[in-house]
Amino acid sequence: MKPHQKLSLAAVAFSLLFGMAARTMLAAEPPLPPPLTNSFSQSIRFPDEPIPGVWLNGVGEGFRSTAESISLEAGDAAGFAILGGHQRHDLALTSISYGHMLGPVRAEDHWYRGNWELDGELFGGLQYSPSANYVIGLAPHLRYDFATGTRWVPFADVGAGATATGIGAPDLSGTFEFNLQGTVGTHYFIRRNLAVTAEARYLHLSCGGMHSPNLGLNAVAGMIGLTWFF
Repeated sequence: MKPHQKLSLAAVAFSLLFGMAARTMLAAEPPLPPPLTNSFSQSIRFPDEPIPGVWLNGVGEGFRSTAESISLEAGDAAGFAILGGHQRHDLALTSISYGHMLGPVRAEDHWYRGNWELDGELFGGLQYSPSANYVIGLAPHLRYDFATGTRWVPFADVGAGATATGIGAPDLSGTFEFNLQGTVGTHYFIRRNLAVTAEARYLHLSCGGMHSPNLGLNAVAGMIGLTWFF
């Protein structure tokens, strides 16, 4: 066989093998997702197909009982001289917390359906008025998350724990103080498992009468941050 004939046969054989391989690869590839539309209303919707994750059915429809969360927040607390306190204590605060749902969605057939959640919080910061002093504390919180069926998931909680602070007289007297908290807020989900979190929190510090003075610190804090659910 002449050399040019051998080359022709080799080229034909290579072409056939390449075509068969390409056909096999294309057949094995999954179909492409449908193209995006220019509709704004469709672009902000979540996919309709169920995706395993933190939600029982869809975003805002209630959390699975196994859902957990980590939250990072920061904000400012304005002090009030109330309940016997002599001074206004203004604070800059940061907070990190871990949460876990306490079972399935409750009150399924009512407007207030939602999940109970147990949170553990570490918070800290500085008093910047009337003097500069530190504050750091731990507190468990019992929270109720409302299932609204939307990206907005409001919540309310109460908490109590222990605090160490350098704030002293005339309202506080020792390093150890108790903290009492009450919070209302909301998550706004920007992804299925990520939310912007905003809250208003009442904070009270006092020693429960273990030493004197015990007039107490009272402040209302505005906090904002991010919460990741998993």
